[in-house]
Amino acid sequence: MLAMILAAGRGERMRPLTDHTPKPLLQAGGKPLIVWHIERLVRAGITDLVINHAHLGAQIEQALGDGSRFGANIRYSDEGTALETAGGIAFALPLLGSEPFVVVNGDICCDYDFSRLLARAEQMQHSQDTVHLVLVDNPEHHPEGDFGLQAGRVTDTSPKWTFSGIGLYRPSLFVHMRHGVKAPLAPLLREQIALDRVSGEYHRGMWVDVGTPQRLDELDKQLRAPQNGRHD
Repeated sequence: MLAMILAAGRGERMRPLTDHTPKPLLQAGGKPLIVWHIERLVRAGITDLVINHAHLGAQIEQALGDGSRFGANIRYSDEGTALETAGGIAFALPLLGSEPFVVVNGDICCDYDFSRLLARAEQMQHSQDTVHLVLVDNPEHHPEGDFGLQAGRVTDTSPKWTFSGIGLYRPSLFVHMRHGVKAPLAPLLREQIALDRVSGEYHRGMWVDVGTPQRLDELDKQLRAPQNGRHD
């Protein structure tokens, strides 16, 4: 299985930190945010990774290289100008193969066990599902949530949970999109939800949307705390 880490965003809310450093390379708990993802994916047996970038993307390639020091094989999708989530996935599709692949936002921190998605990918191959989403509790800055979850199916009804930024996708979902064109993911997800082609699960563990300098600082303290020292 392949995984794509989304790392192309400008990180406007993180300025001035992101003026000279791409957001995925900002550090928390002694390592860049994106490295936490790489290490977790590798531990789950997912070692073939694609990372997209745009803003200061050369820094990302320089910092991570080919991934060998993490036990991974990293390839890069240079968008030049950020294409948003669905546009970025569609742009990287030639690198992602023909099987379901994992996508994870580069600006979150989460202790989700990615190995769970290996079995989900197998199930997806024998169903009509195109997407599997991981949902989490609604944070204070997003109290309304994104999607409902009933009996393992994602819905557009209340009560709603927050999309974690971790998902599993069939490549067929993106093949008809125009190459190199900006496109958000949410409309595509809602279209598939309406067709009942989206499964989901609720993650009860640690999850942080690292969207502001304050939340980055809070995450850094959390990861450095002795009782949380094993979030690696």
